[in-house]
Amino acid sequence: MAQFVVGERDFMLDGRPLRLLSGALHYFRVHEAQWDHRLAMLRALGLNCVETYVPWNLHEPRPGAFRDPEALGRFLDAAQAAGLWAIVRPGPYICAEWENGGLPEWLTGPLGRRVRTRDAAYLRAVDAWFARLLPQVVARQCTETSGPGGPGGGPVIMVQAENEYGSYGSDAEYLAHIAQMLREHGVRVPLFTSDGPEDHMLTGGSVPGVPATVNFGSGAREAFATLRRHQPDGPLMCMEFWCGWFAHWGQRGVPRPPEDAAAALREILECGASVNLYMAHGGTSFGGWAGANRAGDLHDGELEPTVTSYDYEAPIDERGRPTEKFWRFREVLAEFADGPLPELPEPVRRLAAPARAVVAQWAPAEDVLETLGGPEVTAGCPATFEELGVDRGVVRYRVEVPGPRGAYPLRVRGLRDRAVVFVDGVRGPVLEDEDALVGEVTGPASVELWVESLGRVNYGPRLAESKGITGGLLHERQYLHGVRARGLRLDALENAGARAGIPFRAVPAEGGPAATGFYRGTLTLACRPGDADLVLPGWTRGFAWINGFNLGRYWDAGPQRALFVPGPVLREGENELLLWELESAPPLTGEGAAPPGLYPCAR
Repeated sequence: MAQFVVGERDFMLDGRPLRLLSGALHYFRVHEAQWDHRLAMLRALGLNCVETYVPWNLHEPRPGAFRDPEALGRFLDAAQAAGLWAIVRPGPYICAEWENGGLPEWLTGPLGRRVRTRDAAYLRAVDAWFARLLPQVVARQCTETSGPGGPGGGPVIMVQAENEYGSYGSDAEYLAHIAQMLREHGVRVPLFTSDGPEDHMLTGGSVPGVPATVNFGSGAREAFATLRRHQPDGPLMCMEFWCGWFAHWGQRGVPRPPEDAAAALREILECGASVNLYMAHGGTSFGGWAGANRAGDLHDGELEPTVTSYDYEAPIDERGRPTEKFWRFREVLAEFADGPLPELPEPVRRLAAPARAVVAQWAPAEDVLETLGGPEVTAGCPATFEELGVDRGVVRYRVEVPGPRGAYPLRVRGLRDRAVVFVDGVRGPVLEDEDALVGEVTGPASVELWVESLGRVNYGPRLAESKGITGGLLHERQYLHGVRARGLRLDALENAGARAGIPFRAVPAEGGPAATGFYRGTLTLACRPGDADLVLPGWTRGFAWINGFNLGRYWDAGPQRALFVPGPVLREGENELLLWELESAPPLTGEGAAPPGLYPCAR
């Protein structure tokens, strides 16, 4: 058992000052079989603590239906075995470039703007979630005399209340409720908040009596000076030192030079502060869980969906390897460590040789929707994803344009996010504007729109916005009613047994827009499995599974050109590959065909 408290100027562990040298590593973005390796890499970097968020929507995808709810506890046990303290950030909102900021769509759909406020219905849902989650944290607090890790206390040293709330709201009563809930559910270690180093953010996001921390990528002295105006006493800590950044589809970022990031890290430590590297190891947003942002200074512009890779330019890259930034950070952290740094663990095995896929089966999306989709709903207005119970996936909308009538513009109001259109069975445009023009349509006509969510907003004032057709369909100035909608969730494809009911057929002779749908193939490994990259030449946009494991979204918009495949997903011999192509498939037979393939991870 350890006593960890917040002193007047330092964190105190058993009466002695402790500087937290922490690194963010999200257990849900790393295959569990590789947790130990990544935690050992944090220790070798010079860190004494690991920090993680907890995504509510991943663990409770439907109300009361939990998915691997004990994963956090197993990760905390692994952190303790690695010799690391742990900081837990359970939200309920986490941002994290994660779908909906971690909030379940079944909650944000009906509540909308009422989430992240004192609203009674929202707080009841949070309380129920905390009651399910927090026992794993409580049993592993450093203050406990015994727990899953044995006698002597657990690794959990601090717990965050909410997350960057000052960037969103000013409901002080709500924040106080969250802090009180954490205490009522047994959290005894110090609580804290984290916000940007700006007056309005610290004012809106702080809780009296709860230490505040700040998040930034540079300018430590100025940031801590702002914090001191709001919190004259207590330890200084940068809870998110942004040592890199994430990427959006269709955009290329500007990499941060390792020397610049290392100098900023040194400045934090020279201020006498503790630090949490965000990210120390970013990992991958498997399963299509990557979120999205809104462009502009006020985060209210065009949608910017985040790529599947969460490499983040971190010192430990997406595949668990040290980068140049790792070595520069290690040099800095070694000066502030209690003793010599551990050696790096053995590298994770890489796939030794490429393996080309044989893709021989295909099913149109229409057939899969009929097999695995939800019920079709008919209503006056188009049903949203939330009303159909779809978190990740697509919704097919159908509407009849009555006639006879002339050719008038057909518009989609409130489109979120991307629609492939068919008019009388003929492929039309791909739409991606919130107020989108299909074109001139003469009635009578049958219109079909396949709408895909590209990721729910995870930050800013448009958090909790609905997906699908959220306005309506306008022909000239007249709304079209009686819209039929049917959803297909991504997780319907994650069960290999469920796929047995899909009516697959031989792949079409030619690719193109008419060949969209689900493809099934095999990857045969003649060598021992290891980490690999899945390369998809000629494919446009969709999702990929290997052996039922959802690798995430691919998109030829870039900048990401391959999907990371953790070695534990693969097996020697035959492996199943499933691709859901939403826009345009390449030819897989004949001259010039380029099938998908696994390749050793590039060094």
